[in-house]
Amino acid sequence: MEHIDHILVVDDDRDIRELIVSYLEKSGYRASGAANGKEMRSILDKQHVDLVVLDVMMPGDDGLTLCRQLRSDKHKDLPILMLTARNEDNDRILGLEMGADDYVVKPFVARELLARIKAILRRFRALPPNLQVTEAGRIIAFGVWQLDTSARHLIDPQGTIVALSGAEYRLLRVFLDHPQRVLTRDQLLNLTQGRDAELFERSIDLLVSRVRQRLNEDARTPAYIKTVRSKGYVLSVPVTIVEARE
Repeated sequence: MEHIDHILVVDDDRDIRELIVSYLEKSGYRASGAANGKEMRSILDKQHVDLVVLDVMMPGDDGLTLCRQLRSDKHKDLPILMLTARNEDNDRILGLEMGADDYVVKPFVARELLARIKAILRRFRALPPNLQVTEAGRIIAFGVWQLDTSARHLIDPQGTIVALSGAEYRLLRVFLDHPQRVLTRDQLLNLTQGRDAELFERSIDLLVSRVRQRLNEDARTPAYIKTVRSKGYVLSVPVTIVEARE
């Protein structure tokens, strides 16, 4: 049976929520609506969801809080599209820093929302060739850290697991596949998202910042991912394969 993508729309405005759900269903998707974080959790616990459309401005736990929670639990790889009524760079930046994959500013044209959803799902499933799943998982060591490519998480020096979002994992894999080589922002966008990416221009900088936080790096003097002025970024430490997993 052909898989039909399931989109979960989380918005406290009933009219907007039902309008988006109806439009997505007419566009060939399966769609569900949730008015708040509690309803969102209930659906995620009971059903498979392929992408969440998450409104920023909601009473109680707002969209940014819910996005951060999703990025720190079992749904860390779930694609998230943020909706915001405020057309300000700071709000967009904050959403991307929390782990959102993209955003749309209200009011929006339904076709734009649909195009963004399609682009996110396409990028999520069509990883670049060097990020395709291999026959055997690997443990990649760099400095005092390790990356488990099967589980897609970091392992710190004490053996503690550090979760990564899908975007964070893809970026780190690109750096580990090209160690000690300067990569421009355009190269990083192409390698992590594909050439059809239509992301906020500072998204790579924000993503690098998030990965640095996972590595407990001081942004002013990073030990691993260094900024090369006017050029891009470089993973400054050597990389070794510690273990291959069947």
